[in-house]
Amino acid sequence: MKVERIEEMRLTAQDEAQIGNLLDAAFGTDFDGRSYYQQRHHVRLVVRETGVIIGHMAVSLRAIRMGDALVQVAGLAEVASNPAHRGKGIASILMKAAIDEVRQSPAVFFILFGNQPLYAGAGFVEKQNVLRYSSFIDVRTGDAMDGIKDGLMVMQMTDLEWDDDEIVDLVGHAF
Repeated sequence: MKVERIEEMRLTAQDEAQIGNLLDAAFGTDFDGRSYYQQRHHVRLVVRETGVIIGHMAVSLRAIRMGDALVQVAGLAEVASNPAHRGKGIASILMKAAIDEVRQSPAVFFILFGNQPLYAGAGFVEKQNVLRYSSFIDVRTGDAMDGIKDGLMVMQMTDLEWDDDEIVDLVGHAF
């Protein structure tokens, strides 16, 4: 299987629609046909079969605060495989490509919110930091939130170590 890299600004209307359909099939109606949940990303990684997108991961780059330190992170989002193609290793292939993508970026950590075995198997570690973030509801900014959000997982990409004791300000929404 070949992984295709699509920069957000190069996403065609056809690919946008295919990703939206895939996300709706994988997650139900939360996406409302969009190719993203709350915010657009920087890069999409996709796998196609006979021209149809059957696997997808999105990667975003963002500056966050870990305590007083401004830290560059990449976030993983919208991880989906077509239900008819699950069990074929699509997610594992996409995860490897996503990690490779982030290694070439300025990100010092790769973060996500989830609890799938794929993530721990790839090297992500669960964290329990208090987070500060904006809630998003129906693609609208909600309240500022402080608290522990289930499913925070982090992969260290450089020598800088994650500080488990610091408040992490996501400077926006959770990925």
